[in-house]
Amino acid sequence: MASRVEDDQETDTRGSMWVLDQKLDQPMDEEAGRLRSMYREKKFSVLLLLRLAFQSLGVVFGDLGTSPLYVFYNTFPGKIDNSEDVIGALSLIIYSLTLVPLLKYVIVVCKANDNGQGGTFALYSLLCRHAKVKIIPNQHRTDEELTTYSRSTFHEQSYAAKTKKWLEEYAYRKTSLLLLVLVGTCMVIGDGILTPAISVLSAVGGIKVRGPTMNSDVVILVAAVVLVGLFSMQHYGTDKVGWLFAPIVLLWFLMIGGIGIYNIWKYDSSVLKAFSPVYIYRYFRRNGKDGWTSLGGIMLSITGTEALFADLAHFPVLAVQIAFVLIVFPCLLLAYSGQAAYLMQNHDHASDAFYRSIPVSIYWPVFLVATAAAIVASQATISATFSIIKQALAHGCFPRVKVVHTSKNFLGQIYVPDINWILMILCIAVTAGFKNQNQIGNAYGTAVVIVMLVTTLLMTLIMILVWRCHWIIVVIFTGLSLLVECTYFSAVLFKVDQGGWVPLVIAAAFLLIMFVWHYGTVKRYEFEMHSKVSMAWILGLGPSLGLVRVPGIGLVYTELASGVPHIFSHFITNLPAIHSVVVFVCVKYLPVYTVPEEERFLVKRIGPKNFHMFRCVARYGYKDLHKKDDDFERKLFENLFMFVRLEAMMEGCSDSDDYSIYGQQTQQSREGLLNNGGNTTRSSVDLTVSSVDSIVPAKSPTHLNYNTVGSSGQVSSHTEIDELEFLNSCRDAGVVHIMGNTVVRARRESRFYKKIAVDYIYAFLRKICRENSVIFNVPHESLLNVGQVFFV
Repeated sequence: MASRVEDDQETDTRGSMWVLDQKLDQPMDEEAGRLRSMYREKKFSVLLLLRLAFQSLGVVFGDLGTSPLYVFYNTFPGKIDNSEDVIGALSLIIYSLTLVPLLKYVIVVCKANDNGQGGTFALYSLLCRHAKVKIIPNQHRTDEELTTYSRSTFHEQSYAAKTKKWLEEYAYRKTSLLLLVLVGTCMVIGDGILTPAISVLSAVGGIKVRGPTMNSDVVILVAAVVLVGLFSMQHYGTDKVGWLFAPIVLLWFLMIGGIGIYNIWKYDSSVLKAFSPVYIYRYFRRNGKDGWTSLGGIMLSITGTEALFADLAHFPVLAVQIAFVLIVFPCLLLAYSGQAAYLMQNHDHASDAFYRSIPVSIYWPVFLVATAAAIVASQATISATFSIIKQALAHGCFPRVKVVHTSKNFLGQIYVPDINWILMILCIAVTAGFKNQNQIGNAYGTAVVIVMLVTTLLMTLIMILVWRCHWIIVVIFTGLSLLVECTYFSAVLFKVDQGGWVPLVIAAAFLLIMFVWHYGTVKRYEFEMHSKVSMAWILGLGPSLGLVRVPGIGLVYTELASGVPHIFSHFITNLPAIHSVVVFVCVKYLPVYTVPEEERFLVKRIGPKNFHMFRCVARYGYKDLHKKDDDFERKLFENLFMFVRLEAMMEGCSDSDDYSIYGQQTQQSREGLLNNGGNTTRSSVDLTVSSVDSIVPAKSPTHLNYNTVGSSGQVSSHTEIDELEFLNSCRDAGVVHIMGNTVVRARRESRFYKKIAVDYIYAFLRKICRENSVIFNVPHESLLNVGQVFFV
């Protein structure tokens, strides 16, 4: 019964003043679809596309482009016994590059971006919008009306609807999907450790080729110095030096392509026979198990494809496709063919085929460009790691860490200090610990192939739920992808004991952290949902809430987007006073890449007017950053004052009967200002304001057209002025931020593994992560922590 009273007191309808002047009989689905398609579509000229394609080289393709440094070394760690093996390996490389980066990623997967955002969490966000698979149930129907909340609908009897129902039916399926996403995320973090290690070590290894007597420890030391410098410069961001990345990578591709043409002409043009897949069959028939295990080295030729997808954010898909088809793909084919031609006559040089195949006259310039390209490739992977950590943070799957914007121009360029130093330490440990490109390559291959498998499984759901493809197309895509990737996966399993265990250990550690954090977050949210205060209890206290109402505004922070949190009842039952105005503030992240600034805030009133209680929900996308300044508080109060003005306008132009009629009209259009749910009691009306700019085109009430409401009455502004003055005086008296300092404990009857997860691991993570007061930049002098213990 308490929940029914609460629901009646809080009716959620979205306010939008421009709806008053548009035709209410226009279908909202059609209008929203038109606006969203306009929002997403961008027209690019040919010159602009070519410019963006050029710029994408430095951000997207660095990792994939540096693979020629180490592929043949990891494929043939010993001596090459037969020239036919070189052609067979080259044929495998050619078709791997064609099937995975070109056909799967550039043509298909890149189109599955979330409004330009790539990566496993972007795919997960798409799925969360098309099916109720998000475990934390903090979404509301008004969230679906955001311009960036695009999703498709399907017939109830369709295969997509059946798949959606199957996913939503049991909680363990949602958890399994989340675990799959977390595994892919953890492997991308592993890439952020292994890519700098193998790229930089392979690049600086060219020193030893020209100085054979040099100790290997010197190469390790030089690589470690380069890595320390790379990670130490991260806090400056890539905005100031990013313009150098594209020319460096373009020069690198042109160099390796040109050297490849030279080597084919000079050594052996017969390697071009490798374009025939017959040599793949001969390669496996001749080498048996050794040929199969060598796939672990072959697959390093396609490393960087997942980073390609994760770094998609700042470029249109067409620009990336143009860069790959015109520059990246042909230059890589030429580079591998040139190295193969050199190895046809130099079987003993497989360990450093790249550097030995370089003409002597240009050796050192190529060495310098190779080192620069390795640094650019490492930077791209590190940036992708930061981005995916930020996305995991927004989905409640990672402990609260400091996120710094490094660019005023590009929202996606961020720096995560804690993760940066962890990556640096692990990267140097891998480089110095193995001292061997082969073992690092085995580890790298294991991480990459697992990420690809995760992407394939997520893409299968995307094709069914989002694209609504025919089941035959889904089967063909999934079958071909799994055939190629499971083949590679079976090969890397043979090398788990030769370095392949490293990404598994790293991923297991991060997976434990992320899953336990998410589990604790869900349990805490469920506890708050079950223990929230009923509106009947609040109404029973009366306008004074049974306390002394002191001047000022109290901002009560909560994770609940609806209902009164338990922290409030805990507060007023232990203290004899509460502020004259109470605002429950909820900051929540939605499965969208960004929430437009004008749609960020939702404001509603709780209870009758004389209670002076409001709720403000601030919504963010996983790409948005909650800034550390006073801007948030200023905009919160702007939206609160705007809400009071709009509410007074509506009360002045319509009586309680008109509310009911108007509510029915706006329910049909899915957008409006009022909806009292059939209740004619004016105090139960809950007006939701979601934007300022789009809601109120005019500052004066006389500018508004109320014809669609059907009322021509005068607007009474006395109540509005009185309440606005009251709110301003309370704001001048002081704003206090009230936050819950909760301690989560497992119940006594809980199983031992739950006690370990909650009482030790989660408690430790909560202790070392950033406090909410730091994230919201709350001054210590206006902070009030309310302690409570949750038993979950």
